Amino acid sequence: MSAVRLARGFTGRDIIIKFDGGYHGHADTLLVAAGSGIATLGIPGSPGVPKSVISNTVSLRFNDIEGFVKFMEDKGDKVAGVIIEPVAGNMGMVPPVDGFLEILREYTSKFEAVLIFDEVMTGFRVAKDSAQGLFGITPDLSCFGKVIGGGLPVGAYGGRKEIMDHIAPVGNVYQAGTLSGNPLAMAAGIATLTELQKKGVYESLENKTERLMSGLQNAADEAAIAFKTSHIGSMAGFFFTSIDVSNFEDAKKCDLDRFAKFYRIMLEKGVYFAPSQFEACFISLAHSDEDIDQTITAARQAMAVL
Repeated sequence: MSAVRLARGFTGRDIIIKFDGGYHGHADTLLVAAGSGIATLGIPGSPGVPKSVISNTVSLRFNDIEGFVKFMEDKGDKVAGVIIEPVAGNMGMVPPVDGFLEILREYTSKFEAVLIFDEVMTGFRVAKDSAQGLFGITPDLSCFGKVIGGGLPVGAYGGRKEIMDHIAPVGNVYQAGTLSGNPLAMAAGIATLTELQKKGVYESLENKTERLMSGLQNAADEAAIAFKTSHIGSMAGFFFTSIDVSNFEDAKKCDLDRFAKFYRIMLEKGVYFAPSQFEACFISLAHSDEDIDQTITAARQAMAVL
């Protein structure tokens, strides 16, 4: 919400571009073709959000380079900003196709719009330098969430000095936060980020995630069940489908009934996945090899039942 307000205040423009299935909090202006709980419940938005509020929010197809370029060529001089999860996590886990993020950077720069990376999920999970470091793309603004607070409630955004200088009291774009700088969250955040700087941390996370996703895929293959997995760093996801998922439309074609049955069987076996096909998975340093082995064994049994 604050990053979007800042993008509009900085550029003096109104249009914000997001992408179908992307979720950037429950601010009224961003509840358009949203993922996360909105996708899980199968509703297009939310009652109580007037059409006038979302009239300047445009939702485009994730990974659709041609569609994005066409819109920017038509209306780029009216676009305040583009906000995106660089690796989608709220339609299930969907990586960007080659060239997609690069095109976003190229065309936002061309039309002097603000590129916002929502790294609430990807931040410090997909890589030490987050998604922007992994893909080698510097956004104008970045947003981070609970991962920088050790799981405690915290959010932060930052970016280019010339943009951030528009925030009050230096500038005239207002923001406020009752819990800003909460001592407990800050202490937990410092401890978490310190741990993540240690040697071998991300290699360990990558290896654990790879082993888990390979185990789930093998379990599905053995049972002849259509199943697709993907992962980047410690962020992962899976779909009960035979097609490669590259956008929200693809994700919605997956077998939701089969996912629900799989989820319940796994829960009975002591493995708690996110209760929605449209949520990503995360491996943490606390997960042991035994945890992963237990999960794969349970998945093999669950797939056999399905």
